[in-house]
Amino acid sequence: MNKTKKITFILVSTLLLLTAILAGCTQKTTTPTDTNTTSTLAGTITESGSTTVQPLAEQLGEAFSTVYPQVKVVIQGGGTAVGIKAATDGTVDIGAASRDLTDAEKPGLVTTVIARDGIAIIVNPAQSVANLTKQQVIDIFSGTITNWKEVGGADKKITVVSREEGSGTRTAFQDLILGKTAQIAATAILQPSNGAIRTTVAGDPSAIAYLSCGYVDTSVKVVNLDGVAGTEANVKNGTYKYVRPLLFITKGQPSGLVKSFLDFCLSDAGQNIVSIDYIPVK
Repeated sequence: MNKTKKITFILVSTLLLLTAILAGCTQKTTTPTDTNTTSTLAGTITESGSTTVQPLAEQLGEAFSTVYPQVKVVIQGGGTAVGIKAATDGTVDIGAASRDLTDAEKPGLVTTVIARDGIAIIVNPAQSVANLTKQQVIDIFSGTITNWKEVGGADKKITVVSREEGSGTRTAFQDLILGKTAQIAATAILQPSNGAIRTTVAGDPSAIAYLSCGYVDTSVKVVNLDGVAGTEANVKNGTYKYVRPLLFITKGQPSGLVKSFLDFCLSDAGQNIVSIDYIPVK
């Protein structure tokens, strides 16, 4: 779905919520996920972390603020590692991660899965190769295969593009596809965000990278992995299996305004927004 359609969808969803709220203004005060609410929420919520989660968090925050105009939701990126540390240190209300937490990271933190997301293998639209096996992907990213002719393409050196250390998408790619033994080649070009990955591949006919399915657009081409494309549709219908959770993280159990926002994210209205590009959790 393109950006214009996304914005339209969000505005329609929030307007419908506002209509429901105004229609029920004589009802008792309840939680924000109940359409018959008269509760007045006010304040600021801060969130930082995963760049995969960032655009979704912005959409959810915008919708929440439309329903509750006195609430400001401040969203920042920085990567999964930044989000986990910020939540642990208590410097933000909510951290964002695009992978499961490790056992070492879990103490003191509470995670809320707001969506699920696939990891697509992408190339430049000019690339003739349309299908790779999982083993070929492992060999390319680890540096064993270095020329496109080795996988049926032109005689050109492969440009491997990867996220930096600390990226949740990189960790998920490592866990889901590379496995425990293979490592990303030291010659890989490292980028700090999904957007930078997409831009790099779009500008290099020899490039290959992995990318959140929620970031895929027509500027890049999704390569089939063992015959199945890592597209939004295939992630949703379950035929593409390389999927990871998208998390909001709090220091301890969420309460007050933060809990109200998390409840909204898991409500039908919030999950309708999630379903634009990702897999809802309910």
